[in-house]
Amino acid sequence: MGLFEKAKGVANEAAGHVEESYGEATNSHEHRLEGQARQIYGKGLGAASDVVDTAKQQVETNPLASVAISAGIGLILGYLLGRK
Repeated sequence: MGLFEKAKGVANEAAGHVEESYGEATNSHEHRLEGQARQIYGKGLGAASDVVDTAKQQVETNPLASVAISAGIGLILGYLLGRK
């Protein structure tokens, strides 16, 4: 993820604040809840973007460790999914 996703998250968060304020001004529970949900969605996008950026940096810094961890996870998932 990159700058676009972070900007999208900030925009959703801002739109959520506006919608929540509108809901409070008009006493509309629906708009207030939609605004809060949109804010949470925006924060989630920003956090996901940060996690992806951090993971990319770790893979670039430690490629062998990343491959080993991925292989280990793959083996564990294969074992768990292959059991009957």
